[in-house]
Amino acid sequence: MNEVSDSLHRIRHSLAHVLAQAMQRYRPGTKLGFGPAISDGFYYDFLLPEPITDEDLPKIQKIMVEIIKAKQEFSREDLSIADAVKRIEEMGEPYKAEYAQELADKQGLETLSFYSNGDFVDMCEGPHVETTRDIPRNAFKLHNIAGAYWRGDEKNQMLTRVYGWAFEDKAALHAYVKAREEAVKRDHRKLGTELDLYVIDEHVGPGLPLWLPNGTVIVDELQKLAEEYEFMDGYQRVRTPVLTKGSLYEASGHLELYKEVMFPGMKLGDEAEESDEYYLRPMNCPHHHIVFSARARSYRELPMRLAEYGHTFRNERSGSLHGLSRVRAMCMNDAHIYCTKEQVHSEFVRVLDLHKRYYELLGLDNYYFRLSTWDPDDPKGKEKYVDNPEAWEATTEMVREAMRESGLPFKEEAGEGAFYGPKVDVQFLTVGLKEFTVSTTQLDFAVPQRFVDRGIDCTYVDSNGEKQVPYVIHRAPLSTHERFASFLIERFGGAMPTWLAPTQVRLLPVGADFSEYADKVCAELRKHFVRAEVDHSSESLGKKIRQGTVGKIPSLLVLGANEVEGETVTVRRYGIKEQRTYPVAEFVQRLLKEIKTRKHVKVWDDADAIMTDA
Repeated sequence: MNEVSDSLHRIRHSLAHVLAQAMQRYRPGTKLGFGPAISDGFYYDFLLPEPITDEDLPKIQKIMVEIIKAKQEFSREDLSIADAVKRIEEMGEPYKAEYAQELADKQGLETLSFYSNGDFVDMCEGPHVETTRDIPRNAFKLHNIAGAYWRGDEKNQMLTRVYGWAFEDKAALHAYVKAREEAVKRDHRKLGTELDLYVIDEHVGPGLPLWLPNGTVIVDELQKLAEEYEFMDGYQRVRTPVLTKGSLYEASGHLELYKEVMFPGMKLGDEAEESDEYYLRPMNCPHHHIVFSARARSYRELPMRLAEYGHTFRNERSGSLHGLSRVRAMCMNDAHIYCTKEQVHSEFVRVLDLHKRYYELLGLDNYYFRLSTWDPDDPKGKEKYVDNPEAWEATTEMVREAMRESGLPFKEEAGEGAFYGPKVDVQFLTVGLKEFTVSTTQLDFAVPQRFVDRGIDCTYVDSNGEKQVPYVIHRAPLSTHERFASFLIERFGGAMPTWLAPTQVRLLPVGADFSEYADKVCAELRKHFVRAEVDHSSESLGKKIRQGTVGKIPSLLVLGANEVEGETVTVRRYGIKEQRTYPVAEFVQRLLKEIKTRKHVKVWDDADAIMTDA
C-alpha cells in the first residue's frame, strides 16, 4: 500500500487549519477541538454556536478556496507552558486549554508550539506548507458531518466533526471519490439488509448481530474451510465455556489491563460461590492455557496446536459500533500454539503460510503485514506492556526473522504490540481505499509464566526432565466471523463465490408445466449437498431472472420445453450475459468441481477445467 508522502501530509494538515479558519468566519463564536490529517484527508472538531448541515459544506469550502488564494503564510511560534495556556485562554478556546494543561501535567512538556496563517492561530506541532497557495484548490472536498465526543468520551460534550478528502491533484481526488461511491454500494450494512444476511435488533441490543439463514451459510462455510485447513496443519480442536471466574483473568493479566472493554462481572446465586465473580470472556486464550495445563505435558507433545471457533464478548462503546466490523459479540477463528523456543520460528512461518493460502484461495490482494512491537520510550509503557525489555527484544527479533523468511510484505510500528509480546496485524486496503485490520498473530512470552507464578502448571517437561514454560503463538487468520464476513461481503459486493453463496443455484421453470422437472433437477443437486431452490412463483421469466440477479445468485437455471426434452439445463452465470446449455449430469459435475476447489468462477470453459475470474 502506498505511504502518504510528506508533502501530502503537510497539505492535509494545513487544510485542517484552513477549514477551522473558514468555520470561524462562517459561524463566528466557533470553539476548536482537534483537527488532524488522516489517511484520506483531514477533519476538524468544532463546538458550533449554530448547527450546520450538508448544505453548508459547499459554502464553507468556498471560503476555504478564498483563504487558499490569499497566499497566507504558515508561521510557527514556541511558547512556555504558562504563556501557551495564557494565550489559549485569551483566545477563548477551553478545549485547547484543557489539552495544553494535560500535555504539561502528564507528558512533562515545557513548551508548546503555535502556527498562525492570516488571522488564524492554533496550538499545533505541524508541519504545514509554506503558504496556502501550496494547497491545490481543486484537489480537496468537504464530504461529511458527524458527531464526535470530545476526547472520544461519551461523558463529554458532543462536538461537530467536519471531514474532508484531500489529495495532491484533481485526478487523484476524482479517483478516490469514485472508489468511495463504489464503497457505498458495497457497504456490508446495506448488502446485509438487501441479501438478508444478518440483523441487529433493538430488542437484542446494539453490537449483537443475529445471523439470518443466508448469513449463517457464509460463516458456516468459512468455519468449514478453517477446520479443514487446520486439520491438515495438525491442529486439535477444543471447546471452552464463554463464562469464567475472574481469577482466571487475574492470572492472565486481562482483568488488570483489559477490564475497560470487558463486560461487568456477575455474582452467582449459589451460596457456595457467592464470593466469586464471573465474567463473559473477551478472548479465548486463558481458557486454552487451562486446557494445556489440564495434565502434565512432555516436550514430545510440542508443538501443541489448540484451535476453537470461540465466542467472545467485548464491551465496546456504542459510538464505535459499526455493522459487523465492530461488534460486542463475536466468534473468533482462534488457535494457540504451545511450543519451545526453538520451534517458534518454524511455527510462526507456518502460520504466515496459512494466511497466504487463505488469501490466495479467496483472491485477496492489496495487503501488507504490520509488525507491532512495544515502545520503550512510551511514558505509559509499564502500564501497557509486560516490563521485560530483554524478552521484548528477543521475541521481536524472532517474529522479524519469521516475517523475512515468509517473503510477505511487512513494515514495523512501535507502540502497538500486545501487552504480552509482539504481534503481526494484516492490513488490507478495502474497496473504498480505507486501510482495514483483518487478522492478527501474536507471540506471547509472558502469560504462561504468570499462570505458573499463580500455581497453574502451564509447563512442559523437557528432554532433561526439567519443567519449562512454553512460548505461545496466538493466531486468528480468518479473524472473527463478523469482521471477516463484513470484509468479504464488501470485497465481493455481495456476489459471493459459489462455495460461499447462501443460494448456489436457483431453478427457474418458464411455466407451471415445467415445475416437476425443476423439482427433479433440484433434488439431484441437493443430493450432492448443493444449496439449490426452485422459484415456483407465477412471475414472468424476465422478473425471475432479475430477482435472481439482484440476489446475486451464482447460477440461474432456465428450464422450459427444450430442457425437459433434452434433459438439460440452460445456465445463466451471475454477471455473464451469455447463456449455455448443458446435460444435467455435466452441469452437476462442473458445479461440484467448482465448489470443491472453492475457486471464484464466472465462466466455465469448454473443456473439463474451469476458468477462474481474474
